[in-house]
Amino acid sequence: MTRSLGVCYYPEHWPETQWPEDAARMAASGLTWVRIGEFAWSRLEPAPGKLDFDWLDRAIDVLGRAGLKVVLGTPTATPPRWMLDRHPDMLAVDAAGRPRKFGSRRHYCFSHRGYLAECKRIVALLAERYGANPHVAAWQTDNEYGCHDTILSYSDAARAAFRDWLAQRYQSPDALNRAWGNVFWSMEYSGFDQIDLPNLTVTEANPAHVMDFRRFASDQVVAFNRAQVDILRRYTRAPVAHNYMGRITEFDHYAVGADLDIASWDSYPIGFLSDRLEATDAHKADFLRQGDPDFQAFHHDLYRAVGRGRWWVMEQQPGPVNWAPYNPAPLPGMVRLWTWEAFAHGAEAVLYFRWRQAPFGQEQMHAGLLRPDSEPAPGLAEVETVARELADAPMAQAAPADVALVFDYASAWAWDTQPQGADFDYFRLCFAWYRALRRMGLNIDIISPDTDDLSQWKLVLAPGLFTLPDTLRAALPSCSGAVVFGPRANSRRPDFSIPPDLGPSLPGLDARVARVESLPPGSALPLANGGQFVHWAEELEGKAVVVLLREDNRAAMVRAGGLYYLGGWPSDATLFSILSDLCAAQGIATRDLPSALRTRSDGKSRFWFNHGASALEWEGLHLPPASMLRVPA
Repeated sequence: MTRSLGVCYYPEHWPETQWPEDAARMAASGLTWVRIGEFAWSRLEPAPGKLDFDWLDRAIDVLGRAGLKVVLGTPTATPPRWMLDRHPDMLAVDAAGRPRKFGSRRHYCFSHRGYLAECKRIVALLAERYGANPHVAAWQTDNEYGCHDTILSYSDAARAAFRDWLAQRYQSPDALNRAWGNVFWSMEYSGFDQIDLPNLTVTEANPAHVMDFRRFASDQVVAFNRAQVDILRRYTRAPVAHNYMGRITEFDHYAVGADLDIASWDSYPIGFLSDRLEATDAHKADFLRQGDPDFQAFHHDLYRAVGRGRWWVMEQQPGPVNWAPYNPAPLPGMVRLWTWEAFAHGAEAVLYFRWRQAPFGQEQMHAGLLRPDSEPAPGLAEVETVARELADAPMAQAAPADVALVFDYASAWAWDTQPQGADFDYFRLCFAWYRALRRMGLNIDIISPDTDDLSQWKLVLAPGLFTLPDTLRAALPSCSGAVVFGPRANSRRPDFSIPPDLGPSLPGLDARVARVESLPPGSALPLANGGQFVHWAEELEGKAVVVLLREDNRAAMVRAGGLYYLGGWPSDATLFSILSDLCAAQGIATRDLPSALRTRSDGKSRFWFNHGASALEWEGLHLPPASMLRVPA
């Protein structure tokens, strides 16, 4: 499969006389794709019904004549100011009851029917005009669903839509009352019109109420995206993508991805290290200019699953960003490393954000491939290097993995709703398991909880899975190796109640979780082998075979055949030891890599990535700082 490079470009930001020169420089730099249009609604429709697509016609023609392929974005993430005059109640409302204001982006509520109709109208106009344009080779819907905490809206429109959603789900208030356990605290309803949104309550809202609101909010995103995709399908055969973000879990990306051809995501390694990752000060200092060695890889593997094998990086950081608490510049070599790491995980394309740094607006401090004066920024030379390397050494397909990790968005909502411990975070738990596997030098597949066949993996891991879906339960016998469930897995029924047998309720495993406790920072529960549980520990009962003991002689890990349950959150060192033993038992060869070194195979080549600021020697290889080395597999 051909791998290619691209860039995000905003022709409406620059004089039209500059477009041909920009297009020629892009092509000369080895770029193939150009994403445009996703923020241009005010220029496409300056006033209601007053359309101006001529400039976009010319921009697409200029880019296409230079040999570039266009990704055309629908502009629905940035409704123009006149839209608010037309629909003053379209604004999202935060949990404190405050409407979001005009003046940036993503200020709409997914539940507002009037705004949805406006979105359908502009998408249809774009699709009809450009659906068959030979230069428009892909489409992007909206932009970064969920960015800036914009999934959960507590507006009047959301309230009305939520009541309708509940009525369809439960059919009667009595059924809802039973499912939610509303006899508790006299919370019973006699009509769906009595049900409000779960914010501004005196203390915490009923977790079942909150969980259904989270499901509803996710469904609203799915429906909003599907409305655009359905229109595009009528006019174009070009693939349709959406650009997801890092560590955004407020909606089900698998469900959105089911309507798309390509999953893409926006990769900002240094910004994410500072802004979205629990890590020690020492770790953040070590990777200040490189980003965490595993965070990008986790999302590469996640979006490969969301895209059912087809995925891109739609925005790749090329220099300092503007939105993190601190914004250092990447070490020389990191733009090349990030790009090759994406390709090693199976990306079809990597696009950089952006072509030229903007001299105005909120992102004027965000670096591009060019400076505001059009001189090359440092990242451009690395992009040109990757383009030459791609031409000399085409990529193979992504290689199969021996290990799969189940990642479930509903579990993220559940443990955010009822964490029981301030630092019990589902993403953090899954990422810890993923990071341990990466340190072992393994390829990893991330899979949906609805996966119906586990036969291709020797080891399947499912930490913290809120509820075991019937599909995955039925698939368990298909795994000839080991399946490991982790803390809190299958500990709630879908209605958020504790199961009668206390969980984990796994087939053939005689084990019950009799009690749980959350552990504050600095506390740990010792294990008999010298390891420890942190954050979370469970007391297990039952007759299952004990694999691991706590220091108090209680079971810490149990099994029945190849099905395991781990009743706690291990420290990083303990988790590495547990997973290493499980891999060895399944015949999976592992390594113990240095903290900055990571590797991946594509079947024909093995890639080595030194994320460190110092050179590394490993297995006879010399890796300079911030470098990638590709060797035959």
